[in-house]
This record gives sequence, C-alpha cells and structure tokens, in this order.
Amino acid sequence: MKSLTAIAVVLMATTTLSASAETIRWARAGDALTLDPHAQNEGPTSALAHQIMEPLVMRDMEGTIVPALATEWNPSEENPNVWVFKLREGVSFHDGSAFTAEDVVFSLNRAMTEDSDYKELLASVKEVRADGDYTVEIETGGPNPIMPNNLTNMFIMDKTWAEANNAVKVQDYEGGEDTFAAKNANGTGPYKLVSREPDVKTVLAMNENYWGKDEFPMQVTGIEYTPIQNAATRVAALLSGEVDFIQDVPVQDLERVAGQDGLDVRTAPQNRVIFFGMNMGDADLENDDVDGKNPFADVRVRRAMNMAINRDAIKQVVMRGQSVPAGMIAPPFVNGWNAEMDGSSTTDVEGAKALLAEAGYGDGFSIQLDCPNDRYINDEGICQAAVGMFAQIGVTVNLDAKPKAQHFPLLSNYETDFYMLGWGVPTYDSEYIFNFLVHGRDEKYGSWNAVRYNNPDLNTKIQALASNTDLEARNASINEIWQVVQDEALYIPIHHQVLNWGMASKVGTIVAPDDTAKFKYFTLN
Repeated sequence: MKSLTAIAVVLMATTTLSASAETIRWARAGDALTLDPHAQNEGPTSALAHQIMEPLVMRDMEGTIVPALATEWNPSEENPNVWVFKLREGVSFHDGSAFTAEDVVFSLNRAMTEDSDYKELLASVKEVRADGDYTVEIETGGPNPIMPNNLTNMFIMDKTWAEANNAVKVQDYEGGEDTFAAKNANGTGPYKLVSREPDVKTVLAMNENYWGKDEFPMQVTGIEYTPIQNAATRVAALLSGEVDFIQDVPVQDLERVAGQDGLDVRTAPQNRVIFFGMNMGDADLENDDVDGKNPFADVRVRRAMNMAINRDAIKQVVMRGQSVPAGMIAPPFVNGWNAEMDGSSTTDVEGAKALLAEAGYGDGFSIQLDCPNDRYINDEGICQAAVGMFAQIGVTVNLDAKPKAQHFPLLSNYETDFYMLGWGVPTYDSEYIFNFLVHGRDEKYGSWNAVRYNNPDLNTKIQALASNTDLEARNASINEIWQVVQDEALYIPIHHQVLNWGMASKVGTIVAPDDTAKFKYFTLN
C-alpha cells in the first residue's frame, strides 16, 4: 500500500510541459456560494474565484505572497499612511477590455460597502485613489504594516462590466438576493467562465490571453467543477476515474484511496481551526429551554461547555487521527498563535458539572446546535460526537445539521444561539481573527461575530493594531487580546484541520495550506 504523501514531497511545477495538458475534473463537498467576488468570504467560494479573477497580490501554493495584478508594492516615501501599488500593464479582462487602476479603485471601494463580506480587511482604509492608469494608492488611518496581507483574496472586477450589468452593488447574499454578478464573471484570471449551474457543475476554459501563460505551467487547459456532498459518492467518483481530483477525502477512506494504483492522497496541516460559538449577548435565547435568561451569558457555563469536549476522542474516533486538538481559535501558521494557550483545553467532566451547578444550572438545560454538513471535514460527525459529550455534563443538545448555504446565513442574521464554524486566516495575522470574530459587530467589523460579544475597550485595542508599526508592541497587544478571548471563553476550539487531497497520480501539485487549489500551478504528467 502506498503511504500518504507528506507536504514536504513537493512535485515540481517546473516540469517539462506535458503533452497530456487537458481538462481537470475537480470535485469537493460543497459549491461556491456565489460568483460575486465580495459577497461571501468563504473558502470554496474564494477558491473558485481564484481561477477566474485575481487580486493585486496572492499566495502561491506554499502560502507565500507573490505578485498578481500588482507587480510591486511599498509604503509611500512621502506619507507613511499610504501604500503604493504598481499595476501590471497589458492585462485584459476576459471580454477583452483593458485592466487599469480605475478597476482597482472601483473594486476596493465596492469591497468596503455594507453587504461586502470583506469589509473588515479594509476597515483601516480612508481612501483608494488612482495615480495614472497603472498606480494605485491606498491611504489608511495610520501606517498599516500588513496591508498587502489583507489583499490576497480581494478580487478585482471590471468597472465598466459591473456598471453595464447592474453589478455595482455587492450581492446581499444573507438577504437572499440574486444578481447578475452572482452567476456571471469577467475576470483577468487564468480561466474563463463557460457555464455555471450552482450546486451542479461549473465549467471553465483556459484564458488564451492570460498574462501569466508563460510564467506558470498552465497545463490544466480546462476545469469541470462538480460539488458532490455525499462522501461515499465523492470517493467513488475518484476511484472510478469520473473525477481527477477531490479536495476532501473522507478520513475513513484515506487508505482505500491511497492504496489504489494510479491514485494518491497528499496531506498537510491546514491554516484553519474548527470551533463552536455560543450566543452570550442576548438576554434570552430562542433555542433553549431556559425562560427569561441566557445560560451562555455566564462565563462559567461557557467554560463548562469547553471542558466537556474530549478533543482526543474526536481526533481518534471521528477524525481517524487526522486533526490536531486546539485550545485557541488561531492556527499555528498565524502571528499571535501561542503554544501554551493552544494546549490549554482539557477535558474535565466533573469540573464542568461543578461549574454548571455554581452557575445555577445543576440540572442542566437543553439547546439547539446548528452545524453544517458539507463544509468542513466530518463536520456533522464532530457535532454528533459533541452532543454525547455535552450530555455527560447534563446539557441536552439537539443537533440541526444542514448544507452550508443554509447554515451560514444563520450566523450573519443572528438566527443561531449555538453553532459550528471553521476559520482560516489568509493574512496569517491575528488581527484578521479579531476583526471578524471578536470585535463587536458594526458597519466595519464583526460580521462573523455571531456570539454577540462586544467589549468597547477591546474593540479599541483591536482597531489600533491596524496602525501599529512597532511590531514588538503590536505583538504584545495581540497577546493581551488573546488573553481576554481565552479568559472569557468566547469560543469552544475543537481542532486544527488537516487537509487530505485525493487525485490521479498524474496530477502534480502540493497541498496548499489555505486549501485553495490554484490550477495554473498544476502539472499533468
């Protein structure tokens, strides 16, 4: 039997161009939620967008920031509050229109509007302006040391195309809005949209005019993307040769796939943490059996819920060893990750019971847990295991699992009291986590903060990170914020996710830590 290929086994992207250049048939559990590049900050959504559209800078398959539509970027010599981006010249959108600074200004301003799911990444921005056709200046409220990190998934649209197709406004995804931009796209990326049938199939063809045709292997000439929610069906499609690449091999099928001639499993730690969130902000909960008060408002209850989770059992039984137990909601990839905090979560059933009794819930209570069933590795299985663990401390949990397209709006619309979420960090910095998950929700911050936590002093400290260029002091502040997050038990960390990509052996790639397959880097041998 073949062993699982580790991330250290790098399949060189500089392989001689193969005569087998062809369409790759790609499948994963869930589809992109939309093609509107600013409507949903969600992994599979941005993964599809990366094939069609491009940001100013991006991360390569190893996670390193590299040029995309910008060729160079530096802080301004005249004004430390300004980043200057020099744009790539001679680039065209798929419809043949020229890419210029006007498109960047339009796109970044669009991404800062109310319905954008990316606005937290640009919360420090005061103005975006063009200096000629190929220079863009981004001015922030103070010197922002990590602004380029915030732009790796900030896709650029064609301003003229958006205006012509009534797509200037970002799609209100949570409100159920459907728009032209939700099902159509005109990017500068390596692949053009041929057809789009949500939750069924998306077909892409190589952009023959792509600026990077001579810089990347570009051996994948077309993409057929098919979401297959059922794990057994997804694996069967790979085993039969119906698809070439699945991004989420179920842990129970790893040896089966790796053991078949002509197939490989390649594995790597992911830049993502899986956790539960609890509505601690409302005076009363909709989905519990406690009248007139909110159990999660008491930190002792939140700590008890955290202590009930047996992360090692989830790792061994549910994940078949394919996870790393977590004690904080930051992956080890991220600036601000703390080994001591990450190892702090321990199972203590009796201690949890004592905390519940002390908080006045000695007889327990019941609560609904909302969980996706097509987004994370074994997401519903994790939730099912947690239900039994919470029962051991007297908390009755009623599980409601549904597809991510129905699950995520529950968080955005404040319609869940207890939920699962996974969080990756494309900036590789804790500020990203704080902006989305810890800062109180307002017009610029906290769009994924469904726990309803709001600490004005901590909000101020979080906002200050964007303009703190003293990196030692900034890191000290990050650690202080994490200490509050941990002490307040804002979330229940479960584990750091491990990626398992299954593919035909002819497919040459490493596993990207952000779980984004960028097919322009792939080779076909």
